[in-house]
Amino acid sequence: MVVFGPAVETNIKSSSRVRLRWRITTELMMTSPPSTVLRRSHKTFSLIAVLAILLLLFIGCRTSSPADDELIVSTAVSLKDAFTEIAQLNEQRTHTRIRFNFGASGALQKQIEAGAPADVFASAGAKQMDELAKKNLIALPSRTDFARNVLALIAPANSSAIIAFSDLSKPEVKRIAVGNPKTVPAGQYTEQTFKSLKLLPDIQSKLIYAEDVRQVLDYVIRGEVDAGVVYSSDVLSAGFKIKTVTRAPDDSHDRIVYPIAIVKDSRHPEAAQKFIELVLSAEGQQILAKHGFVSIR
Repeated sequence: MVVFGPAVETNIKSSSRVRLRWRITTELMMTSPPSTVLRRSHKTFSLIAVLAILLLLFIGCRTSSPADDELIVSTAVSLKDAFTEIAQLNEQRTHTRIRFNFGASGALQKQIEAGAPADVFASAGAKQMDELAKKNLIALPSRTDFARNVLALIAPANSSAIIAFSDLSKPEVKRIAVGNPKTVPAGQYTEQTFKSLKLLPDIQSKLIYAEDVRQVLDYVIRGEVDAGVVYSSDVLSAGFKIKTVTRAPDDSHDRIVYPIAIVKDSRHPEAAQKFIELVLSAEGQQILAKHGFVSIR
């Protein structure tokens, strides 16, 4: 007589139960009317079809371009606070949703040249707008200047070492944050000022280049640098976290002018024109003045 151990007996019982369930299932399938099987197959196919349609609709919604129903405004980051407020007013009146692309004017220029979607371009310098105009990438009749700005030397609120631009050459001043002159208009104006004041050779090694003026502002607020150069409009957003040391002499750099225009390939030229008109209006100019910008008029 063969004697099985407990484990073997368990396996035999398990296998028996599996065979029993398979036999019952097979018998049910054999005895079920063909119509029942077909109905079940039809229901399964219908469910799969519905799920496939829902999936396609979901993918379509996720991949639709934002430009289909939004006005895309690529604008210098120094305009962030003022333009956000103007956009809210514009949306209330026109019900047009606005999506901003904030950044350094030079970087935004390169994006538009590369085909990035945009309806409106607002630059912190004429140079970037001129480059796009040369390449026929803006609607020339729509181009207009809408604001001016002032260059300011700033320092951490608790700083006492700097009271003039000339103090930047002092040994105790180790780091000075400025916009990268290759892409940031404020950096270009700053470089002109340093050259005009004959400071650049002495302070060149101290310069910390930032991607835009708001990054310069952040460096100063956090005390990571001893000084920085930004627009006077940026100073307002920092409150008491920094202090303005002095303004750059007006004749030390090119006039700081902000131009705006409709991008040539805009999908919403009419909505873009309405936004520009609001920026130029008395209400738009009042908002810009509140945020530290100088009237173009």
